[in-house]
Amino acid sequence: MVKTILSQVKEYKRVSILTPVCMLGEVIMEMIIPLLMASIIDKGVSAGDIHHIKVTGLIMLFMAAISLTLGILSARFGAQASAGLAKNLRQAMFEKVQTFSFSNLDKFSTSSLITRLTTDVTNVQNAYMMILRMCTRAPATMLIAMVLSFAINGRLASVYLVAVVVLGLLLFLIMSKAMRYFKEVFQKYDDLNASVQENISGIRVVKAYVREPFETSKFHKAAQNIYDRFLSAEKILSWNMPLMNFTVYASILLISWLGATFIVAGSLTTGELMNLLTYCMSILMSLMMLSMIFVMVSMSTASAQRICEVLDEQPDLTNPEHPVFDIPDGSVEFRHVDFAYRKDAEKPVLRDIDLKVTSGETIGIIGGTGSAKTSLVNLISRLYDVTAGQVLVGGRDVREYDLETLRNEVSVVLQKNVLFSGTILENLRWGDEHATLAECQRACRLACADEFIEKMPDGYDTYIEQGGTNVSGGQRQRLCIARALLKKPKVLILDDSTSAVDTATDAKIRRAFAQEIPDTTKFIIAQRVSSVQDADRILVMDEGQISGFGTHEELLQTNAIYQEVYESQTNGGGDFDEGGEA
Repeated sequence: MVKTILSQVKEYKRVSILTPVCMLGEVIMEMIIPLLMASIIDKGVSAGDIHHIKVTGLIMLFMAAISLTLGILSARFGAQASAGLAKNLRQAMFEKVQTFSFSNLDKFSTSSLITRLTTDVTNVQNAYMMILRMCTRAPATMLIAMVLSFAINGRLASVYLVAVVVLGLLLFLIMSKAMRYFKEVFQKYDDLNASVQENISGIRVVKAYVREPFETSKFHKAAQNIYDRFLSAEKILSWNMPLMNFTVYASILLISWLGATFIVAGSLTTGELMNLLTYCMSILMSLMMLSMIFVMVSMSTASAQRICEVLDEQPDLTNPEHPVFDIPDGSVEFRHVDFAYRKDAEKPVLRDIDLKVTSGETIGIIGGTGSAKTSLVNLISRLYDVTAGQVLVGGRDVREYDLETLRNEVSVVLQKNVLFSGTILENLRWGDEHATLAECQRACRLACADEFIEKMPDGYDTYIEQGGTNVSGGQRQRLCIARALLKKPKVLILDDSTSAVDTATDAKIRRAFAQEIPDTTKFIIAQRVSSVQDADRILVMDEGQISGFGTHEELLQTNAIYQEVYESQTNGGGDFDEGGEA
């Protein structure tokens, strides 16, 4: 874990080294100053030597200036190093997530990834800053102060040693009990983020069903869980300061009493006693500092583990050693394919899928909910890998192709249509970032999106809100289809992508496809028979298996499922929105 986190320090190694070096220099200067103060008291004030006071005072000022400068540099370098580490961690995590397959993403919830990229990285950043500075300052201060104290008077310095051991044991017990609650907190942050994300993304539904009180209650419960665990931890940590103060003041009183006795006996000077009291405070405050470091590091350990889970996750889908970069045509073949989302699944989602599609064919896919229609087409663009068998595109196994090449040639309009914040033109150019305005307009004509774009005041420069919330479902679907067409794919997959458009527009889109992109192999998943009946062949799916594969007329004669769907839709008088507009 430590190696994984530190591997992201990269270009900030220099400042990461300079931070503790400067901090060590600052501590050394601070520890020398009490010695000079003792000299002023014993050799200057007591002896009435003004010259010694002036010279030693100037040296103290010089030491203080050096200490101040080193402290500023340490803070500056530490900030650069910790902020740089946080930047690199976020960048590395984000880039790693981009390489994940769908099966990798299934292991992490969206809210969990957000927490890891924000709260967890911030905790590691704060801990790294503390380690570079405080983890140098506290041990160095304790060690130097202890050595100098024993050099001055071993019997009085032993008071520190006893205090450090006792306080150290008590703080360790407090920290170990508190850490159990801190580790639980970050899991609860995931629940809180999930509640916020779900509520905001579905706010229209929340308001439509007047569920604001329920959502508020759910959020309150998630926030209360975090509050309860933090409160439990803080109740334990509240013992830190009283114990620290008790130990400090007890040590000061004991040293003052014993020191006064030694001064009277002549075995200790006033300056040396002042020195010992200064070092007492330094040692005990360093111990308290170490306890705070322990809390922060322990909290960040839980965060670091969660970050490493993402960074160490290996993508299930990778390029072959010698990938193929050319896909000759859009032919697709499934050879006895089985597929399961998890290796330990009791039964596969797809079973013994065997079919062959020639380049340029239009294939309709129909079937009930849960019949694995989407799972089937996801294998073509290798969003998942088969469990058994082969999927071939252009006569080659999809696992032989370069992933980017394959996904550029197999364009998918997913079931969930997503638009990003930006203009319509910017969204369209996700399909081809170098597409001209004319090419974008042509793609929109094919997808029947030009009809509503031209009616908008800003046309193709109309701004789309995040998620496409300022356009209708049908408009969103047509923009996504146009975006996919700009890739000029050899295979086009429409996963229920015209469900929100009326049947007249649906028919226009299919007609445009047949006329304008005849060489592109098209897979159209739909719930409406009218959307697929003109396809070259229709695939009927049932519980992960092929129930039928043929033309509309053939299936009406031979397939009971297709007959039932057709009759249920046509006997009801056709589609309700025929001739309408979405």
